[in-house]
Amino acid sequence: MATFGATAPTHNPNKSVEVAQPPSDSVSSLCFSPKANLLVATSWDNQVRCWEIMRSGATVGSTPKASISHEQPVLCSTWKDDGMTVFSGGCDKQVKMWPLAAGGQPGTVAVHDAPVKEIAWIPEMNLLASASWDKTLKYWDLRQPNPVHTQQLPDRCYALTVRYPLMVVGTADRNIIVFNLQNPQTEFKRLMSPLKYQTRCVAAFPDQQGFLVGSIEGRVGVHHLDDQQQSKNFTFKCHKDNNDIYSVNSLNFHPLYTTIFSDFQAMSRCSQPIPCSAFNNDGSIYAYSSCYDWSKGAENHNPATAKTYIFLHLPQESEVRSKPRAGASGRK
Repeated sequence: MATFGATAPTHNPNKSVEVAQPPSDSVSSLCFSPKANLLVATSWDNQVRCWEIMRSGATVGSTPKASISHEQPVLCSTWKDDGMTVFSGGCDKQVKMWPLAAGGQPGTVAVHDAPVKEIAWIPEMNLLASASWDKTLKYWDLRQPNPVHTQQLPDRCYALTVRYPLMVVGTADRNIIVFNLQNPQTEFKRLMSPLKYQTRCVAAFPDQQGFLVGSIEGRVGVHHLDDQQQSKNFTFKCHKDNNDIYSVNSLNFHPLYTTIFSDFQAMSRCSQPIPCSAFNNDGSIYAYSSCYDWSKGAENHNPATAKTYIFLHLPQESEVRSKPRAGASGRK
């Protein structure tokens, strides 16, 4: 999700709830536990942090629970399906597993030859998938020190999404590689992104019949895998404001209504980019970060003004339900 809106920017124009004690540097990923309102954020300050999110009606708050460190900036995170184990990967070329229960200590469970950009836990296979800038995708059985399979990618991984048995990987040079995880050692399909510019994020359809892809051009592509459904593919602009174009950094399907979120159009524009976002398991809480995303380089980073925030938004039903069709040819 990128910055977009019409009102004068402030650090919190939507009056969202601010998460307590946010990271000291930009947030690289956000993810909620599948079992509880536990929120994890990874950051360029080398830290992985966890908060407990409490909600009572329209009131929501946060309490910092614990944190761990990597040796270098952390780029990605995901939860095990037990809801109490966190995986994180980053520029130190490793993935750590952090058992939150009883103050468990993190341990390294995966390694690459370059920064780890994306990770996913696949409960149906009891495997961890990790994808790196070393141009490989690896599958890990946590009971073994070596990967059970290493898949070569055409270029550096930029994005990854899993809805078993569908896995979609986006790499540099606009490559999209599709895997059927029932046969994970063979590419199911390889194609070029329907968008003309660099891929920033991907999101598998909830029904596993296709995927969304977002780019730095402020567009989203909707792509179906079935050759008979290609007429349903389309792209749309969602982060363009007059002559200003903003990257689509994050795409989320609402867990109940399966509507697409790259931005709340009813929300006001933040003063900084929004590099990542996530719904909790029932879609009642939406977390998003606001911070400098380094897209304009270090020379445009001002530590005095570039503060990092994580916000909590309580979606209204009107924001998450599908809109009625406009007509016979209209789309939701």
